[in-house]
Amino acid sequence: MKSSGSRCGTVKRTVLAYSGGLDTSIIIPWLRENYGCEVIAMVGDVGQGDDYTAVRHKALATGAKKVFVEDLREEFVTGYLWKAVQAGAIYEGKYLLGTSLARPVLAKRQVEVALACGADAVAHGCTGKGNDQVRFELTYKALAPELRVIAPWREWSIKSREDALEYARKHHVPVPVTKKELYSRDQNIWHLSHEGGPLETELGEPPEGAWKLTKNPRKAPDREERVKIGFDSGVPLSVDGKKLKPLVLLATLNEIASANGVGRTDLVENRFVGIKSHGAYETPAGTLLHAAHHELEALCLDRETFHYKQHVALKYAELVYFGQWFTPLREALEGFIQVTQRRVAGSITLGLYRGNIRVLDRQSPYSLYDTSIAGFTMGADYDQRDAEGFINILGLPLKMEAMKKQKAETRN
Repeated sequence: MKSSGSRCGTVKRTVLAYSGGLDTSIIIPWLRENYGCEVIAMVGDVGQGDDYTAVRHKALATGAKKVFVEDLREEFVTGYLWKAVQAGAIYEGKYLLGTSLARPVLAKRQVEVALACGADAVAHGCTGKGNDQVRFELTYKALAPELRVIAPWREWSIKSREDALEYARKHHVPVPVTKKELYSRDQNIWHLSHEGGPLETELGEPPEGAWKLTKNPRKAPDREERVKIGFDSGVPLSVDGKKLKPLVLLATLNEIASANGVGRTDLVENRFVGIKSHGAYETPAGTLLHAAHHELEALCLDRETFHYKQHVALKYAELVYFGQWFTPLREALEGFIQVTQRRVAGSITLGLYRGNIRVLDRQSPYSLYDTSIAGFTMGADYDQRDAEGFINILGLPLKMEAMKKQKAETRN
């Protein structure tokens, strides 16, 4: 199964973003067969929960010269996930960007390994129809434009998962996926996504068997569970008053939310390549964090900043989804976001009940809510009679336009 590309035979050493799944498992022998190059596998741990000893052995057994297993969980959480929470980045109002945020941290470390090993190419197992190819390759271009990029799915004659399974069988590559597997899944510490299978042909509610992390809301406990989440500068710091390290905090909230059926999202999204896709996502902790952070911002930010930041959040989410993390625009928006977060501190208490979330309490030393002027009673800081002049000035353009329109109608 030879590559049709003209680059065959010109690469000496390639670093492959390796997961041990079907696609990357067959890429190792395919690269050696078609490019005649040495293959180094880079495995990034962003919280998948895999047996990395087994993954390492598998990569070596299928032809990898070396295997690097990189623990990227802390970097992923503090350098990417927390920034997305601060930004309020949610793609198309529903997707909390679990896969999108993981790709730049994986590709960044892949590039670092490639440069350290003297590789002249990097490779990935993303298909030519998805978003991930864009996310990996834009990172390569931003960080090491001199590296050659090999994308087997755009070169080889394999057209389906069935073809890939057949290639694996012929090359004695053990893979965990069988023809009976219904879904393509991606998991990390932030989320678990489900695509393919019935989701490709049915646009209704995903089958219950698709969900893996979260409890069925109908079967969740028939009682409301309270959880208090603390923030400082927009960064999650504590759960129920106890300060926790980032990984522990996420794990704690994942457990609480999942048990209450919170964190399921079923959506049709617009891929970067222009295709609409139907997917199911489970983001338990992320759902709680975004909800709490939004409420805290509503308490601490002035109206103009709060409203403008919502525009920034939409663009930030789009940049992340489109794989444009390492871009001047994303970095510039980051600067704006960090300024807005200086006084986003305090705690939000949420009530979780069978898949639903409601706000039970809001507390912040920087709260802009002032009981002395929030009510309807006249006070020294707000004289309601002042509103007349304000409204007259604000309405002057409308009044002038209406008067001119009336005169014109009278003449006619």
